[in-house]
Amino acid sequence: MTTQIFFASILCTLAFNTWAQTPEERGQDIVREMDHRNEGFISTIHEATMTLRNNQGDESLRHFTLKTLEVSGDGDKEVGLFDNPPDVRGTAVLTYSHGLKPDDQWVYLPAMKRVKRISSVNKTGPFVGSEFAFEDIASWELDKFRYKYLRDADVDGHECFVVEFRPAYEYSGYIRQIWWIDKTIYQARKIEFYDRKDELLKTLSLKDYQQYLNRYWRAHDLIMENLQTGKSTHLVRSTYKFKSGLSEQDFSETALKNIR
Repeated sequence: MTTQIFFASILCTLAFNTWAQTPEERGQDIVREMDHRNEGFISTIHEATMTLRNNQGDESLRHFTLKTLEVSGDGDKEVGLFDNPPDVRGTAVLTYSHGLKPDDQWVYLPAMKRVKRISSVNKTGPFVGSEFAFEDIASWELDKFRYKYLRDADVDGHECFVVEFRPAYEYSGYIRQIWWIDKTIYQARKIEFYDRKDELLKTLSLKDYQQYLNRYWRAHDLIMENLQTGKSTHLVRSTYKFKSGLSEQDFSETALKNIR
């Protein structure tokens, strides 16, 4: 009987602690766990193909390679190089993600043979004509948002926490985002983006998750749908390589000019 009372007491304490949390505290705990599970990947390289569809159903393709470097104490660094189609071949985009400080982004335009810095107030523009904004391609950092747990819900048979993300940084094109975070792998299954008028603008679906190094989960199939224009972008990722030997020198403005 004493043992039963002891375990009942523990369960009641856990239940009380969960109940006693504010929605903001619970949301923060959920995303902190999501952040923790992605620590230590060091660097990755992967291939990606984007299929852009307009509201008439016409399609165009973009193929690129994306390299990512984990940065201790700051946001990740990423560089993407496009090799197809011919009109964007050689275009490269470099991103230094941060927390509350504005992200640093540069684009190399081969036709002009120069690197152009992207203004902090222009991150809402489309990334190479896709439905992903420059803001969307920067890595997610814990300090970028304020969080609030909303409810539990199901996405395609996966139990999820539903958490509101409100940008804490300046010049976001969104007033808020709603994330469905898988309770098992702590990765997003779905994200809704709301514009500055708080109207639903875009929905991102993330599928075909695969695990690497027995720890890191990556979605290989992503669809961003613009509900206001009828356009969409289908992003397919492949050939992930982790701990790929990248260094800071691979993510400099000089490297951006010489990247091949």
